[in-house]
Amino acid sequence: MKELKKQTKLLDYETNQIQELVKKRKWNELNDFEKILKTYNFVRDEIEFGYNVSDNIKASKVLKDGYGQCNTKATLLMALLRAVDIPCRFHGFTIYKELQKGAITGLWYKLAPKEIVHSWVEVLYKGKWYNLEGFIIDSKYLSALQATQKDDSGAFCGFGVATNDFKNPQIDWNVNHTYIQKEGINQDFGIFNDPDSFFRYHSQKFNKIKKFLFENYARHAMNKNVAKIRDSK
Repeated sequence: MKELKKQTKLLDYETNQIQELVKKRKWNELNDFEKILKTYNFVRDEIEFGYNVSDNIKASKVLKDGYGQCNTKATLLMALLRAVDIPCRFHGFTIYKELQKGAITGLWYKLAPKEIVHSWVEVLYKGKWYNLEGFIIDSKYLSALQATQKDDSGAFCGFGVATNDFKNPQIDWNVNHTYIQKEGINQDFGIFNDPDSFFRYHSQKFNKIKKFLFENYARHAMNKNVAKIRDSK
């Protein structure tokens, strides 16, 4: 249990930025249910869906960016949970790149690897583990996406979403699993105590040129596209 609450290089919850946020929101004064709910909702909706420079950046950097994707938002959520003494762990996967089509377009989509490293957070509450993945897509972006895809109400894959119920995906936590990209999962890499351990073994399949292009050009274009969708409603 101690391993599931400790700070790591990526889960840097003792930094001033994270401690000040926890203090400001008074999360440490809540019961465990509210701690999970409030930190989960914060990461889902106040950290917008977007693409950071890398997967393996510190939680404090994700907080500073104000946006993130599955892996970076997972790191931030884990840091916030551990900051309020809630045990959690990291579950790693790959997803098919088709899930990102629409958010990633044109040449950048063609250059993307066929499988993309993915993750969700598992949180322990009253002796049971719950899978938390529904925090990846912020509610404003999802609502705007649903408005642009009015004819889709069942299964949907694209724009950062892969769900069997596009109209009502299970993204709200009320002592349950939450999912928004689960139906795009391919490989399962298993459970890790923290993202640091996972990223020592797994990373996006970019060569040096593609990595440079993603960090300096592609992700900025992707973020502009995501923002355009979010603001379309």
